[in-house]
Amino acid sequence: MANLKEIRNRITSVSSTMQITSAMKMVSAAKLKKAQDAITAMRPYAEKLTELLQNLSATLEGDAGGEFTTQREIKKVLVVAITSNRGLCGAFNTNVIKEAKSRSEFYAGKQVDIFAIGKKGNDVLSKSLSIVDNQSAIFDALTFDNVAKIADILTEKFVSGEYDKIELIYNQFKNAATQIVQTEQFLPLAPIKSDLTVSAGDYIFEPSKEEIVLTLIPKSLKTQLYKGIRDSFASEHGARMTAMHKATDNATELRNQLKLTYNKARQASITNEILEIVGGAEALNG
Repeated sequence: MANLKEIRNRITSVSSTMQITSAMKMVSAAKLKKAQDAITAMRPYAEKLTELLQNLSATLEGDAGGEFTTQREIKKVLVVAITSNRGLCGAFNTNVIKEAKSRSEFYAGKQVDIFAIGKKGNDVLSKSLSIVDNQSAIFDALTFDNVAKIADILTEKFVSGEYDKIELIYNQFKNAATQIVQTEQFLPLAPIKSDLTVSAGDYIFEPSKEEIVLTLIPKSLKTQLYKGIRDSFASEHGARMTAMHKATDNATELRNQLKLTYNKARQASITNEILEIVGGAEALNG
């Protein structure tokens, strides 16, 4: 059994760790509320924009999406992996990294590159896959305008023919304890289908429907990327809050076990000292 000093040092160490994890949990909880409100407020807008685009496209004939819907033979694929800049958030980053590697294996025989958004994903994936860009600084100022610049870079890579397909991988926020890894096709746009029947006489369009669709598509792509990053940002704080909550619980349990061990060791030490005193007294009397 360890001596009393070693056990006291371990109790002190575990207590310090517990204070740190507890503080990190509270910080993440505060940040989660703001991030959750942002993604919750944005989702209806993104869904309505997609619905509007679908309704308009359903009334058009032929290729209404222009260069954004061009289907080419897939030779080069760009995977946008959205992770975080910091760790201590459970399997949050690991799940995205695993999915990115899985997509690379799925496109075996084709050129697969990674566009990293998040330092953790960049650090791990760069060891086994090709990283073409790293936009980890976006989390320092997460605004629609800054994300739109990244969306423009991705769009240009597809339109120029540098890549034939672009996919997004990120954690979708469900609640603080649950994040769902999503893989979405970013470009080319999937064939737009709508169950709604919209006749040409329902609305008066100005300018033409074709021009409106071609204007909405870039905005829709920017919104899709912004929603993915916002989802990931909220998921990160939810995952960290949950991980730190579990770490605090584990540290509390370990501290209690150490205190019990310490008390037992101290009791055994006192008992031994009493036995030695009694034994010495009896030897003197004998």
